[in-house]
Amino acid sequence: MSRIGKLPVSLPKGVNVEIKRNLVTVKGPKGELTKNFPPEINLAQEDGQVNVTRNSDHRTHRAKHGLTRSLLNNMVVGVSNGFTRELTIEGVGYRAAVDGKNLVLSVGYSHPVVIPPPEGISFAVPDRAGRQLLVTGIDKELVGEISARIRRVRPPEPYKGKGIRYANEKIRRKAGKAGKAK
Repeated sequence: MSRIGKLPVSLPKGVNVEIKRNLVTVKGPKGELTKNFPPEINLAQEDGQVNVTRNSDHRTHRAKHGLTRSLLNNMVVGVSNGFTRELTIEGVGYRAAVDGKNLVLSVGYSHPVVIPPPEGISFAVPDRAGRQLLVTGIDKELVGEISARIRRVRPPEPYKGKGIRYANEKIRRKAGKAGKAK
């Protein structure tokens, strides 16, 4: 039995789960998420929690068991608390700003890079220098995808560490031309 899959997903107050065969809708204070799950996986709601079980011990069913439970848990956490991904911008003259809902990045190109947010995602630049950037939303997968797209605009380089990186990311630095290390 999957160690992750056998754990029940507990529902906090204010979160409702509606299960119709393999279509699951989760409603909470932050919004609503809907996802289609594989038919081999059974979902049952009882006593303020959702239990995930599988039909058989087939290899693909075992693989989807833990995945389904994790995706369902991410939906519940998303509609109750939401997800935030923090990015840091390093480099002389590099900065981010929010113009309306759009994110405007000045990262060394001849033009500013404008990134419009998809539905359910919001951008925030908490510091005045524009060195920190927050991507917030209720869908964990979408928050991660948009953060990766922003990072791809100017990935961090190993010599001076300039670029856009995740806040908890460590950049492995290289010595440079003559092998001098700073």
